[in-house]
Amino acid sequence: MEFDPWTITDIGDYEDLFHKFGMEPFEKYKARYSDLRYIRRGIVFGHRGFDKIDAAIQGKKPFAMMTGLMPSGRFHFGHKMVADEIIWFQRKGARTYIAAADIESYLMRNIPLPEARKTAVEEYLTNYIALGLDPKKATFWFQSDYVAPYYRLADVAAKEVTFNEMKAIYGDLSNGKIISALKQAADILHPQLPEFEGMMPTVVPVGADQDPHIRLTRDIAARLNHTYKLELPAATFHRFMEGLQGGKMSSSDPKSHIALSEEPKSARKKIMSATTGGRATLEEQKKLGGIPENCAVYKFYLYHFVDDDKDLKKIYEECKSGSIMCGDCKKRCADMMEAFLIEHQKKREKARGDAIKLAESNSKK
Repeated sequence: MEFDPWTITDIGDYEDLFHKFGMEPFEKYKARYSDLRYIRRGIVFGHRGFDKIDAAIQGKKPFAMMTGLMPSGRFHFGHKMVADEIIWFQRKGARTYIAAADIESYLMRNIPLPEARKTAVEEYLTNYIALGLDPKKATFWFQSDYVAPYYRLADVAAKEVTFNEMKAIYGDLSNGKIISALKQAADILHPQLPEFEGMMPTVVPVGADQDPHIRLTRDIAARLNHTYKLELPAATFHRFMEGLQGGKMSSSDPKSHIALSEEPKSARKKIMSATTGGRATLEEQKKLGGIPENCAVYKFYLYHFVDDDKDLKKIYEECKSGSIMCGDCKKRCADMMEAFLIEHQKKREKARGDAIKLAESNSKK
């Protein structure tokens, strides 16, 4: 069964991924890593090979964290979830590697390279640093402008996978898909090259839609042992954050997301018009209660704004019992959103210079 990471907009049954693709549940690590709300609340739900990362963290041994960003639009709250995971791994001691997939955005989204590079720095890197990433402990690169060992690895990797294998993983193929997949394999594996960290456990925090890339890269790593010494990369998988009107939060649909550079008053309006889990009438809401699982506003509490589980439970129960109406709940969330953006955007201004320096220092001139 193919699973195209470039076009998927929703995953109906996350549990099904365990059976169809051999992903493992993250449940046994929840208690140990409950300091990250995404793990504690089951938003990070699956993994591949996390046992080696767990052993490295617990034993205070070196490990790497690699992530890629697709510079195709504004950095929104769906992206913030990934950034929070990146920063968490960095604080756990991970050697941090961040790729700007400007080649992939050009091939798959038709975004000119200069535009992609500008977006990567102004939207993604600036927000990463404003959210808490330490740029002095990070390696950043553009796929279009890096070092020779990285490109050599991508070329060598091409020999280790057949066209039929790629088709079985991705379905319909194009030149752009093939090149993008091999570039991602080099992104993930190259921190283990002797010119970088050497053989080392590496974790890639991604959405569940990116699992095809992880499976392909793990297969390539196993086959490259005749040339390189590589650990199979690990991955953690998180659920999508739904958009403001339902469905996947997407950079290409401004109505679905709130960007972290968005004007706070505009963000407030979006919250006030977001889809909720409310009933058709006020009477039904009071009698039957709302459905927070179907509410875009509740997801902002769950993912971003309410870290205390007791406070979150109170909000959940207010909704379920019908003791709060959707308008009042939206106003509370809008207040939180506005306050967050005002403070965050001050941090963005301070982070911009560091983002530019990071992009310049770790990219090949």
